[in-house]
Amino acid sequence: MLSVLRNTWALLGGLLLLMIGNGMQGTLLGIRGVIEGFSSFALSIVMAGYFLGFLFAARATPWMIGRVGHVRVFAALASIISACFVLFPTFPDEIAWVILRVIVGFCFCGVYVVSESWLNGSTDNATRGKALSAYMIVQLVGVTVAQALINLTPPDGWYPFVTISVLVSISFAPILLSMSPAPAFGETRRMSLRQLYRASPLGVVAIFALGMVYSASFGMAAVFGSAMGMSVAQISLFVGAIYVGALITQYPLGWLSDRMDRRMLIVIVCLTGALACVLGASGGGFGLMVAAALLFGGMSMPLYALVLAYTNDHLDPQDMAAASGGLLFANGVGAVAGAPILGAAMDLAGPWMFFALNGAVLAGIALYAVWRMTRRPAPDPAEATPYAPVLPQATPVALEVLSEVAEQRAVAEGEGARQGDEGAVAPAAARSDG
Repeated sequence: MLSVLRNTWALLGGLLLLMIGNGMQGTLLGIRGVIEGFSSFALSIVMAGYFLGFLFAARATPWMIGRVGHVRVFAALASIISACFVLFPTFPDEIAWVILRVIVGFCFCGVYVVSESWLNGSTDNATRGKALSAYMIVQLVGVTVAQALINLTPPDGWYPFVTISVLVSISFAPILLSMSPAPAFGETRRMSLRQLYRASPLGVVAIFALGMVYSASFGMAAVFGSAMGMSVAQISLFVGAIYVGALITQYPLGWLSDRMDRRMLIVIVCLTGALACVLGASGGGFGLMVAAALLFGGMSMPLYALVLAYTNDHLDPQDMAAASGGLLFANGVGAVAGAPILGAAMDLAGPWMFFALNGAVLAGIALYAVWRMTRRPAPDPAEATPYAPVLPQATPVALEVLSEVAEQRAVAEGEGARQGDEGAVAPAAARSDG
């Protein structure tokens, strides 16, 4: 890991600042939107705009890179992100904010694609998995630190938006200065959703549903806190608890997933997350809601990587990278749909629907997983694809790299098993000759 950090510290440092800025904007817009008088539904459309832009960029960025190269794409998108954050307080209007969020989501996805390409190019097969683990930790730490910075300036002025713009602008300096010659960027063949569903129905359904949950935790958590009358400090603590929970449980759940039926673990994690939502919706005090957010984040965030690993269990190694695009699309569609559904529910029935709807989605995944357990036997844990930590905001580059790492491990394990079989046969033959 130390060698990985030596080679990528500048890139990871820049990404940390970038994630702090991105983490601040999701919470800040939820708080500021309530101050501006936006309804929960209007803010949910604003939040969904980010995921819509992200979904478009996942398809468009490779084409852009092919046309003008990594550095130009990175610099252009970075400049647009910085400018957009200054425009949010300039135009406090729902439609303007939706447009700006789509642009920001598009640009952030593009920036992540370029950064992850450079991260991939600066590592080899032996260190690539560790580099992506460090990348995930940096993302979670950045978003968590962002919640503390929300408290430094009042949310009703220009200063927090300028702070985000400055943080994002500064983050590009170490990234651009550390970039080696641009890595090759090849197009990966795609697997259709129909093919992917045929291979793993639970994988496609769960990934789509988790997109709905993720859009709620990334954007609507601050809206929920504002609607509940929380102070800015309480909102930042509530939102931060979701990401702290994810950071705590990611690796323990990954360890378990490599040693048991992943569908059973999915059921346990989903039901535990649903229980957390019941606690959050029970009307208890602020402390109980923070505890519920901690458990909810600790269960819902790692589910994404767990479902990806389960899906790869039912794919041939050479198909794993091709499947990543379909999974990303299904997750993106769920994220775009999830926030408006939650916003409408909060306007109709009250802010407690934040927990109620998320709990219902997690319980639905658990029930579907139980039904799928009656339709197909569990893969042998010894032959399962190794778990790799990844967050829902991963781009096609990160998913394809993780799939390649899993493919290499699967091939290596298969070759090792064949060599072991040959080694067992050879002594037996020697004994029969003797």
